[in-house]
Amino acid sequence: MSNITVFDPAMCCSSGVCGPKPDQKLSVFSADLQFLESQGHAVTRHNLAQEPAAFAGNLTVKALLEAHKTDALPIILRDGELVSYGTYPTRTELALMAAGNKPKTSQGEKEQAEEANAESNNCCCTGSC
Repeated sequence: MSNITVFDPAMCCSSGVCGPKPDQKLSVFSADLQFLESQGHAVTRHNLAQEPAAFAGNLTVKALLEAHKTDALPIILRDGELVSYGTYPTRTELALMAAGNKPKTSQGEKEQAEEANAESNNCCCTGSC
């Protein structure tokens, strides 16, 4: 089984599922992580507001934050290797990541692909010019 580590943006609590109106996507993501744990995967979450040393101590996370600032968050590692950043994946995508398969692409990868495509076409827009 794999080890999934999530580096979350700064939130008021460890999961972001607190207060009178918790963010629905965080509620779903927390449930999806619990599902992974029920399947035998180890899951660890780090919150930027509560555990900044965990972010500074991981070279991959540190590099992504330097390059993309907090837009890189959440960052998800599988067994220490980057599998997603910039968006909360779906349960299906998480299951694929945990199994060692690569889901379609993360938001950050989509943006990088669009930028590369625009640069290669000498085009300043996404899509066709």
